[in-house]
Amino acid sequence: MIGCTVTGTSIALALVSAGVEVSLDDPDTDALAAAVRLGAGAPLDHHRPPADLVLIATDPQDTVDALVTAQVRGLGHVYTDTAGTTPAVRAEAALRGCDLLGHVPGHPLAPRRGPAAARTPHPARFTGRPWILCPHPATDPRDVTAAAHLARLCGARPRLLDPTSAAPAAPPAPHHPCDPEEENDMSRTDTTPSAPAVGFDRDALTDDLTGVRDPDFLALGLGGTNMMAMLWTVAMGRRAVGVELRGGPSLGVHWNIREELYHHLGLIDKMMLERYGEDRLPRRGDGKILWLADSLYQPGLPAGPVAADEVVTGFLGSYVGAEARIAGTVQHAEFIDDRWKDGKPHRIVTVLDPVALPTEPDENRLGESMTQVLDGPSAFQSRAADVLILLRRYLEAVERQDLEAGVAQPRVRLFSQHRVLTDGTGFRDAGDGLKNVRIEAVRELDFKGKFRRVRAPGTDVIDLGVPKVFMVAQGFRSDDADQLGFKQEDVLVDHGDGRGPVVAQADYLAGLMDVLVDGRLRRRVASEFDEDGVEYWTRQIAVGHEGDPAVGWVLVQVPDFKKFDPVAAGLIPEGTDHESPEYYAGYQYLLREFYLEQSSHILEIPKNELRKVQMTYGPKMFSLVERTGADALVAANGVIGGDSFGNGHFMTSGGAMTGMIGHGRRVLDYWKARDEGAGHDEAVRRLADGIKEDTDGWLQVSAQEFSQAAPINFGSERIQQIAESSGRSSDARAAAIDASRRHRHTLAPLDPSDWRRPVMYPGSVYAYPLPPLEDTHPAARAVAATTATGA
Repeated sequence: MIGCTVTGTSIALALVSAGVEVSLDDPDTDALAAAVRLGAGAPLDHHRPPADLVLIATDPQDTVDALVTAQVRGLGHVYTDTAGTTPAVRAEAALRGCDLLGHVPGHPLAPRRGPAAARTPHPARFTGRPWILCPHPATDPRDVTAAAHLARLCGARPRLLDPTSAAPAAPPAPHHPCDPEEENDMSRTDTTPSAPAVGFDRDALTDDLTGVRDPDFLALGLGGTNMMAMLWTVAMGRRAVGVELRGGPSLGVHWNIREELYHHLGLIDKMMLERYGEDRLPRRGDGKILWLADSLYQPGLPAGPVAADEVVTGFLGSYVGAEARIAGTVQHAEFIDDRWKDGKPHRIVTVLDPVALPTEPDENRLGESMTQVLDGPSAFQSRAADVLILLRRYLEAVERQDLEAGVAQPRVRLFSQHRVLTDGTGFRDAGDGLKNVRIEAVRELDFKGKFRRVRAPGTDVIDLGVPKVFMVAQGFRSDDADQLGFKQEDVLVDHGDGRGPVVAQADYLAGLMDVLVDGRLRRRVASEFDEDGVEYWTRQIAVGHEGDPAVGWVLVQVPDFKKFDPVAAGLIPEGTDHESPEYYAGYQYLLREFYLEQSSHILEIPKNELRKVQMTYGPKMFSLVERTGADALVAANGVIGGDSFGNGHFMTSGGAMTGMIGHGRRVLDYWKARDEGAGHDEAVRRLADGIKEDTDGWLQVSAQEFSQAAPINFGSERIQQIAESSGRSSDARAAAIDASRRHRHTLAPLDPSDWRRPVMYPGSVYAYPLPPLEDTHPAARAVAATTATGA
């Protein structure tokens, strides 16, 4: 019970007298204490599990505030209120991101005379009175029944009101005959779920649990790492279950993809065909076989602005008549060395030959170490979401095929918008160190700019049993890994600057501009100087997509001394409140100006021209800190993988490659070991050790990104070519590396959820080829321009 008003306390007294356990909450501590003294319940214990039903009985103007807070805190499974059934309450709740399907608006009608009508709490206040309920048409009937049962416990007569009508609507069909006079009366005490309203899809609330118990492999997190692991599992003849907190893939960044991923997908295609035959292979929407490798890349097919679903559905091939591939190729690889030399601006541009592309998948490319893979050049580029969608659609097609065929043990089961229980019972001991896993369906709420997730009303806990092996791979912040006691430590790097090992970390600005970077991977390293003249090396990268002018990702490293302080910059007066809009606007202005300036240097497009270009994301700042775990094995049947185990430098797309090519393949090795006679304990130990080996390789390769100039995803041979062109050793290091707390973080704390909140700057599309790279350093050009103007 939230709100110890006369109405709320009266209802609580009636419920207590009916034997219901009632918890009370009210920001007015005096009102709360008075209700407790009357015997209306006990103060809310925030450590208790969610209540069966939460009633909000605040003043009407406070109802939506209380509803949002209660749902975000996960106080209950079903929510109702006493604010009335006006559309205004529902509209405000919708705007605030409330879960409307789990909320049953209510309006108990108090008497106008008699003892119960007094302005003091009374347990019989609503006895015999109408209690109007106005649920959403798609609300689970069990939730409506729960709210109606509460009304009956108070002696009231619940009635349903159609939210689109001013008149009471027919209630769900009762289970016993009723009086004709009570046709619209829900005053039955039967709590069995009623028949749904017309148009309500009851199955939408019920998970099909065919073949979910005790899977061979359980993927907790459906990123690239676990989806590759699931594919290898199915290709080896086992069952795989996947659980994902979010819905479909939505990661908007672009990946630089190593050739090995193409070869891995090709082997999966081959193994699936050999094991299951064409009849049990997944199909595209046009009926053709869905080949993973060919969908990613096929020689002779064009790239361009292609969405994965356009390929998977067969839309481009069968309906447009123009087959295409998801990945673009890296046709241009360029490195700009703008580090100062002998106290003067200096530029060396190295243009490298394109990578030789494969003509078909080669299964012999599976044995390379992650160090070898990441030391090699990037061959392809693709929007991360498109690669993930391709893998997800393949798994979905396998699942759908088996369910439609009535297979008792489907090869694949997927649960999106689900999570492992967070109350401590999600991972339960099953003996011998094994873990039983239990999940729940969730709904996501946007609460005051933050995403919060709550249990989906009317849903049951799903017990997945004891998987033979499970892997947690949910990104570098994993609640499930935390539940299992997994810990990460900061990675230390010795930069050779005399300070010894320091934390490997750096700040970057990311932005997506409508600029035709094309099939290009361009890297730049430059000198930046602080107020004392100390030199720092900073990096930028420009990534495009073959034939797509809407893909111009530019990432810009922020030197450690940069503060973006609008007061120091003279944009706002001294003493301006750091929380004020003026302060934050000044900070954002400085941040964008720096980003555009650095972007102009790597794109060779003047800054004033870039201001006119549409930016569909950013610039947003984020901080990279390398972290890793000591052991991937967290249970006798469980490991941590992907970024959840450890993360190196993102500039390499190393996280995606290490997870998909490395950790995913380790699951294949696990099944091979089992088929060759190895016991589970031995095989899972190898799996965990392999995950650590792959991550250590990533960390080893990416260490140079924090202090050395060489771009690691150009390939080791090309790095040597760059070093020879620039006249500097690839092992040369920056003079100053600062890993201390940065002042700018106190100005605007980094928020990872910003990646899901695009901020668009409208403008034009720069669909021209990029200008040619100049031979002179930008600073030298500026000096020359100033001299010419003065002359």
